[in-house]
Amino acid sequence: MNRLIFKGLILIGCCFVSADLGAQELYDLPVGKETRWVSLENPSAEKGRGALENKGAKGRASVWVGPGEKIMLMDYNGCGIINRIWMTIIDRNPEALRSIKLEMYWDNADKPAVSVPLGDFFGIGLGRMTTFQSALFSSPEGRSFNSYVPMPFTKHARIVLVNEGRQKQLLFYDVNFTKLKKHAKKIAYFHAYWSNSAAAGLAEDFEILPRVKGEGRFLGTNISVITDNVYGTTWFGEGEVKAYLDGDNQHPTLVGTGTEDYIGSAWNLGPFSQLYQGAPIVDKEKQQYAFYRYHIPDPVYFNADCKVTIQQMGGGGRDLIRGIAKAGGKVKPISVMTQKGMVKLMEETGFPDINDDKFPADEWVNFYRVDNYSATAYFYLDSPQSNLPALAPLEQRLKGIKNNK
Repeated sequence: MNRLIFKGLILIGCCFVSADLGAQELYDLPVGKETRWVSLENPSAEKGRGALENKGAKGRASVWVGPGEKIMLMDYNGCGIINRIWMTIIDRNPEALRSIKLEMYWDNADKPAVSVPLGDFFGIGLGRMTTFQSALFSSPEGRSFNSYVPMPFTKHARIVLVNEGRQKQLLFYDVNFTKLKKHAKKIAYFHAYWSNSAAAGLAEDFEILPRVKGEGRFLGTNISVITDNVYGTTWFGEGEVKAYLDGDNQHPTLVGTGTEDYIGSAWNLGPFSQLYQGAPIVDKEKQQYAFYRYHIPDPVYFNADCKVTIQQMGGGGRDLIRGIAKAGGKVKPISVMTQKGMVKLMEETGFPDINDDKFPADEWVNFYRVDNYSATAYFYLDSPQSNLPALAPLEQRLKGIKNNK
């Protein structure tokens, strides 16, 4: 059986097991480990304390969470590792999926390691539910949320759901974890960070993960893009993903070749979902895209700091880009693909403006543009809290996704 081991965790097939359990076969019976489920039927996860209400006949399977309310999903003292989180809400509209947020705190930290909108946390953005499955997240029929990300803690775990939206929501959930006496080795804590491109201008890369300090591993990201209508049907996805590791400043150590290339596809993009890469939403009519890449078989480690970005860059024909510029769209041509090779405009001097008749016709022009990007970055860190800023306010999170379907 194939095993992939990373930072105290083991991947067996597509299922994770704590390294504290060893490289076990499925039929092994590890010593000193106990299984616990946290839910509304047993919120404290105590032994023999489940299904106490209504004589055990489904007495408290769900709870209403009103606007402005928060609910404690888990508040557990002890050592362990979360293996799975499942939940659903009654109204899964786009505004709700961005308005509700999940916060996770490890080992009594004051600052959450996770503070992410509900829909985005569970592996897909845009506030649009769809059926998909990856190694870390899934929605079997587009009505529920599943996470299989291993989340270890040494003495305390707290998960909070906050409804910042306008709608009252009916919530069902459970959190499945393994209770441990102690971890066999030093652990890395799970973190997730959401951001969008509101602060990024023309020719400025969008920061998927701002520079985070410490030792850890970048686990991957899901990214959403809503293109600006001014760009029409021109291709948005020429941007390269870059990872700046351990003191990289002007230039990164890791760099890809294009957006669809990063998620394992090529030559434009169609919908698909696989274990480590996928694009569950490719809506070319609305020009909306949601895709992911998880670095499980290809780890991205860092020892001191890490920053991950993607270029806001697209491509199209010369005349289309001329029309965009004329309509007031933000464009900056950077290179032209010709039969003789690539003309690198950023390195050329005196090259004609795109409106000059000398600019090559009917060629592929790569150009900087400005679209609505958002992303959830997942990573492990040697500390239960990071130096990253707080989650963006609700108004910023809702930009572009209201009335999305």
